[in-house]
Amino acid sequence: MPNIKSAIKRVKTTEVRNAQNTTAKSAMRTAVKKVEAAVSVTDNTAAKEAYATAASQLDKAAAKGLIHKNAAARKKARLMKKINAL
Repeated sequence: MPNIKSAIKRVKTTEVRNAQNTTAKSAMRTAVKKVEAAVSVTDNTAAKEAYATAASQLDKAAAKGLIHKNAAARKKARLMKKINAL
């Protein structure tokens, strides 16, 4: 544990941000998995609804810097490709 006041604050803020980032990333991954699950069951309407949520989560994660914007675009494109194949 640091002794300097600013370093103590930095540790606390880092822990808070880390928890927020972990939660956001987990929600993003869950949304993507829901789309893939709907595609595997060949449920087109559920897949499209889940895709809307997943795309939103991916865009938010990219905006916050959790993932790169091109990674978000790539994931969205691949999910849409799977949905269109149904």
